[in-house]
Formats: sequence, C-alpha cells, structure tokens
Amino acid sequence: MTRWNTSHIPDQTGRSAVVTGANSGIGYVTARELARKGARVLLACRNEERGIAALERLRSEVPTAEAEFRALDLADLSSVRDFAAALDDFDGDRLDLLINNAGVMALPHRTTADGFEMQFGTNHLGHFALTGLLLPKLLATPGARVVTVSSMLHALADLDYSDLNSEHSYRRWIAYGRSKSANLLFVHELTRRLAAAGSRVVAAASHPGYAATNLATAGVRMEGRTSAERMVGVANRVLAQSADGGALGTLCAATAPHMRPGSFIGPRSGLRGAPAPSFRAPWTRKAANGERLWAASEQLTGVHYDFARPAAAF
Repeated sequence: MTRWNTSHIPDQTGRSAVVTGANSGIGYVTARELARKGARVLLACRNEERGIAALERLRSEVPTAEAEFRALDLADLSSVRDFAAALDDFDGDRLDLLINNAGVMALPHRTTADGFEMQFGTNHLGHFALTGLLLPKLLATPGARVVTVSSMLHALADLDYSDLNSEHSYRRWIAYGRSKSANLLFVHELTRRLAAAGSRVVAAASHPGYAATNLATAGVRMEGRTSAERMVGVANRVLAQSADGGALGTLCAATAPHMRPGSFIGPRSGLRGAPAPSFRAPWTRKAANGERLWAASEQLTGVHYDFARPAAAF
C-alpha cells in the first residue's frame, strides 16, 4: 500500500455514510473528509448539543457539505432501534458506508441502559445491533462497506466468554481490550457470513494508533483525577498524532479501492503514520470465537441478522 492520505479518497458523490461518534476526534474527521469528497454524511452522536455543534463546524469547514445530525446512544438499545427505524428518509433503501466509530475507553465501572458493562455494551453490542438493523440497506447497495474502529489495545485481552459483562471481575483496561477484541471478532465473523451469503458487502476494521482525542481523558475526568488528566494531556501533545492522522486508517478502509474483506488497517508503525495492514492478536481470527461471540451478541441484543431477506425485524 502506498503512503495513503486523504488525496487518495475517490470521489464519493452519490454515496451515503453514517458515522457514529462523529461529534469529535476520529469520527468528526472521518465525516468531514467523506463530505469533502461529496458523500452525504449523517453524524450519529449521543449528545445533541455536541452533535449539532459538530455539524455547524463541518459545514463551516466544508461549505458544500451535504450533512445532517441525528441522535444515537449506542449504550441504549432502544435508541439504536429508533435510529435505525427512522433512517429511511436519509437515503431510502440504500446505505453505502457504515462507520462504527463511537466508543468509550477505560471508564470506571458503569452499565448501559440495558445493564451491560459500558465498554462492551457501547463499543461492541451497540454497533452489533446497529449493523444488524441496517443490514438490509447495506445488502441492497452495490459497493457498500462496514468499517468498525478497534484499537491496538485489543491485544490486552481475549474475551472471557463466561463473563462478557465483567460481572465477576472488572479491570477497566482489560475490559477495554476485550471490547476491542470483540470489534475485531465481529468483523471477522461478519466477513465470513457475508461471503457465505454471496454478498459483496465489505466488512473491515481500522484503528487510529495513538491519536490525540478526548477518549483517553474521559475516564480520569469522570473520577476527578486532575493530575492524571494533565499527564494524559501531556502525552497526547508529545507522543500522539493528530485526530486527522488517526482517521486515515478508517478513511482508507472505507474508501480505498479493492479493500480486502476482513482487513485491519492502521498506522504503519502501529502508533502513527500512513495506513497499512495491522497486527491483530491470534484470538481475533478464530472462527469458533467469532461464532461464540455472535451467538451471545444476538441473544443479548435481540438483533438477529438476516442475510437473505430484504428487511430486518425491529
């Protein structure tokens, strides 16, 4: 792969994209650059005030942008269902790009509206449900892609299938690593199931390396650990690449021609730089793991993928 950058993004005119967590960081840059290339972009964000502010910023930076905001809380499955059910007026029966970007990292123990551990529930289960509910649109759209943002920190931990919601033991960084391993296993199993169904929808994963976003400071800020927050801020300034740099892997996975299904794309060095295929832990490639996580995810969310029929049950 050449030293890929935003100048390599093909024309996106006529294509539609949903980007979760697009109010800041990697998600915002992804939405902005897709809009700059002509895509119709929907910023799907939990916080309405921040989402609308991001939309106004995007329109000021890209005056020609065709973009809009809609509320989506991935930590609440009723919000996910409502969002998906109301999406027909965005681009009819089609959806070219679904960017599963939103996430939380290393939080103090919290649970979602449905009682799931917050990191697993938001980072994986929310996106699993959203993708399944939007699957009919993706299957109906030639050239559609699903890009799910994982992390190099997935290597911290394999999933504990006897304790997916960390009910018996909670360690914030281990829980984060497991949620990001779940992202990669989801892409691996989705790729397998799409191929078995004869679909040409491409599922891929990306990661931003070490990017300077507000994700790293959220957990310590919630606990009022001001000194730790300052340390993270210093590390972001000294070691991290910008959100613009961190978004390149996602944009490459979403738009580069001939992207291989199941790819995992991130900075060449692992932390920063141009996009390239990335290391992934061996447990994220095991078919048995993917099948086990898929079955558990369907049971927990109540969303069952149908690769054959043109409509999904909400």
